Amino acid sequence: MIELRNVSVMRGGNIALRNVSLTIGAGEHVAILGPNGCGKSTLIKTITRECYPLSQPGASVRILGQSLWDVVSLRSMLGIVSNDLMAQCTREITGFEIVLSGFFSSIGIWPNHHVTEKQRRKAADVLRFLEAAHLSEKPVEEMSSGEARRMLIGRALVHDPRALLLDEPSTSLDLFAQHELRDTIRKLARAGIAVLLVTHHLSDIIPEIERVIMMSAGEIVEDGPKPELLTAANLGKLFGVKVQMVERDGYYHLW
Repeated sequence: MIELRNVSVMRGGNIALRNVSLTIGAGEHVAILGPNGCGKSTLIKTITRECYPLSQPGASVRILGQSLWDVVSLRSMLGIVSNDLMAQCTREITGFEIVLSGFFSSIGIWPNHHVTEKQRRKAADVLRFLEAAHLSEKPVEEMSSGEARRMLIGRALVHDPRALLLDEPSTSLDLFAQHELRDTIRKLARAGIAVLLVTHHLSDIIPEIERVIMMSAGEIVEDGPKPELLTAANLGKLFGVKVQMVERDGYYHLW
């Protein structure tokens, strides 16, 4: 699904990614874990073509087997849920309009958008799948953060993407909303959608995720099976603080 070779990315005057090589197979459920500023979000933006790598010998990015993409077509195959999108949900848009806008790579429906009945039916189907049909007519400004996040997941699903990329999905959510979000992600993973989760919250890593990639200072420092990597020693080193860890019902927790 994703293949990066010797990829370096600049953000402003700083190197956000440094010689990153990474392969993620079709259908894999993977978590990218690391502290704030380690390059996790830049890696996702590189995959979705919001950031481009430096031109240097041996560097390449291949997504779904291709190195060249029409970005709109690519984003219909990789569903994206990010806090950048969350910040754009500021006007009086209903839940149904947010989901429907996934067909147009926008936030909300605009006068130049021609909406077909087929698209409307698909958006309604997605809301039912997410058990969120009751939010269809609710303005986003009246939604909780968890409800709005579920609408953005719906927006990412209207094209039946092969993978869902979630960038820090539990940010600003309370405990109840976090629980609902994780149940939703588990449902998507069980439905056959590959999940690529970027987080610094260990408890976001659902049981279906089998592989963990650890990042620090723009580099991949560990990559392997979840049970092997998620140890107190590894996590303490990654986050720079002494921690204790417990695993319960497939979830890992730190303190």
